[in-house]
Amino acid sequence: MFSGGGTGNQGKIKGKAGSSSSSGSSSGSGSDSSESAASGSSSGSNSISSHTHDSGDSSSGTTPLGTPPHVQMASHESLNSESKSSSLNSKLGHESAGSPSAGSPSPPKSACSSSSTSTDHHHHQLSHVLSATSKMTVREGSRTLRPDEPPLFPGEHLEGTAREVTYLCPYTGPKKGTLSVTNYRLYFRSPETDPPYELEVPLGVVSRIEKVGGANTSRGENSYGIEIFCKDIRNLRFAHKQTEVQIPLHLDRELYFSIPVFRRFRILHNIAGYGTSQMNEENHSRRMVTEKLLQHAFPASHKLPFFAFEYCEQYPENGWTLYEPIAELKRQGLPNESWRITKINEQYEICETYPAVWAVPAAASDNDLRSVATFRSRGRIPVLSWIHPESQATITRCAQPLVGVGGKRSRDDEAYIQHIMDANAQSHKIFIMDARPNVNAVANKAKGGGYENEDAYQNAEVQFLDIHNIHVMRESLRKLQEVCYPHIDNAHWLSNLEATHWLDHIRCVLSGSLRIADKVESHKTSVVVHCSDGWDRTAQLTALAMLMLDGYYRTIQGFAVLIEKEWLSYGHKFAQRIGHGDDRHQDADRSPVFLQFVDCVWQIMRQFPHAFQFTEDLLLTLLDHLYSCLFGTFLYNSERERMEKEVKTKTISLWSLVLSNMSDYENPLYNPATRHHILFPLTSMRHLRLWDKYYCRWNPSMRQQEPVHIRFKELLHVNGQLEKRVDELRKELAARQTHESPRVTSAMV
Repeated sequence: MFSGGGTGNQGKIKGKAGSSSSSGSSSGSGSDSSESAASGSSSGSNSISSHTHDSGDSSSGTTPLGTPPHVQMASHESLNSESKSSSLNSKLGHESAGSPSAGSPSPPKSACSSSSTSTDHHHHQLSHVLSATSKMTVREGSRTLRPDEPPLFPGEHLEGTAREVTYLCPYTGPKKGTLSVTNYRLYFRSPETDPPYELEVPLGVVSRIEKVGGANTSRGENSYGIEIFCKDIRNLRFAHKQTEVQIPLHLDRELYFSIPVFRRFRILHNIAGYGTSQMNEENHSRRMVTEKLLQHAFPASHKLPFFAFEYCEQYPENGWTLYEPIAELKRQGLPNESWRITKINEQYEICETYPAVWAVPAAASDNDLRSVATFRSRGRIPVLSWIHPESQATITRCAQPLVGVGGKRSRDDEAYIQHIMDANAQSHKIFIMDARPNVNAVANKAKGGGYENEDAYQNAEVQFLDIHNIHVMRESLRKLQEVCYPHIDNAHWLSNLEATHWLDHIRCVLSGSLRIADKVESHKTSVVVHCSDGWDRTAQLTALAMLMLDGYYRTIQGFAVLIEKEWLSYGHKFAQRIGHGDDRHQDADRSPVFLQFVDCVWQIMRQFPHAFQFTEDLLLTLLDHLYSCLFGTFLYNSERERMEKEVKTKTISLWSLVLSNMSDYENPLYNPATRHHILFPLTSMRHLRLWDKYYCRWNPSMRQQEPVHIRFKELLHVNGQLEKRVDELRKELAARQTHESPRVTSAMV
């Protein structure tokens, strides 16, 4: 028995040949909150939040729950520090006070003047000055832009630039600079600081965009602009300069603004001799930025391709070849006498949300599979996720049975579950883990769903894991966002965090996964896992249980295979849950299901820092690119949709980035011997922590202690340099002794 490192509040590691202990509680908590849309404050407020990203922040993983996450902070002086991982921010949005172009001249102010009386010509001039991209000079195949415009990624192009824009940062105050929009990101640069202040945000992160203030109603400073609500727990506010129009004193101001715009132009022109440029009451820079942001932040709503299809970076490794389903099943020892591999769903005819390759009981024929599919929601029948290499106990996943109010039965489905149980010779019992609360499962009968009746399924025991649905999770994250961004209420930190119920939900997911792993490892019984449709809570439970049971999934490549297998191929609806490319921010299908899974992985990593080959930097990269749409990995809802869109041939895999920069994610504390151990984490509330490096990372006051693994990696580097120097000195000494030896012999003669 080995205890995990860290604070001492760790779970248990068990060798596969040893005995197991420590099973977590499964009782769920957290209120069944009402469904709510994504969070956001009123767009009319003048002090609306934005962000500052300290890319060098690192979580020590040892802060007690009762400690507010920013008590370790010293000051707000530094906006950022150099990132420990070069690839982590290479293609992501970030904020920095420094850039390679520090010291470059300030961007010129926009000039909007014309003596023409043609409104169309005036609009053309404004569009040319405020909206048009700057001229580029091609020099040896590279593009040279203005100092205040962003360096472009392969496939990225500038859509528009607005000058004299103010970024309203809730931490460091207003900053005036240039705002650029490309087909991939928003880029803001302010020359007011030395070095210049920079902000980059991938447009895939944007959830919604709102205009703040009106041309005729906003009178305060920085009260006219746009506010951008993001999916990664931050909001951005930009103020645009208003065009001032002098109204002659003898005109009634209220009456003037009540008439149509074109008539106001004519009145001012006739009375005061105004030119059309002076009569422009709508700020064209805001309109241009809003139009471009809406167009490229929501490409699916505007029938445009995702940027992943235009991104053409070259990576040494091809991430699309990482996961091969048959190779992964063979790694688990399949096929064998009890399980077979089938391609019955190769054309996605039986289940369009399942992959083409399944592992099913050898005793079940193809006709049996078709019959069972008619009794399971969405045709998602029980298929193998993982098999124990010794006991042959299995984890299978599926969707709820279509029992309905009348208690409908299926003999084929009952026989199929019996085949799964019979494939494990060491146990004459099988557990059916239903992720839902019992009340929800009963309520689903009214919709034609339900759960297995123990009287119909012999030797089966049904257990409910009390994990709430996607709507409750979405509301919980909204509350957590209000607690963590932009400011933290130190005096009420504990009560505010508790009111979100976020850690309650994390505990339920972890506890349910632990129960599954314990049944398979300790009791040597097979487990069938499902929720309603089997693509949200089911994926969380199976993936986490496999992470605990199989050390291969705790390596960098194995973790990528786990996500490809349990999340991507088995049809977690990433497009609907994240809202990739669409502007329906109030869509009820959105929910942080995958975020919860990654949070649970981090909780396990805290308790077992030596059992994972990767660090939390890999988890942060996953979540950032979950939203960025830079890679094709998380696009669309199923394997079938990705095949139809030719994602593997037209986009780059996220794993190409990871595998090409593995040293950035490797954990120097990793002990390969733990690959043969089972992890049983502690899941009680007193052992869980808020992942503040993710949820609170935009706050510049989050200058936390440097993680041990980063310091250890630096010491290993220094140690390697010293050892290399010792080897050089030894070789030099040996060469000197060899050179002097003949001279000594000659003198003796």
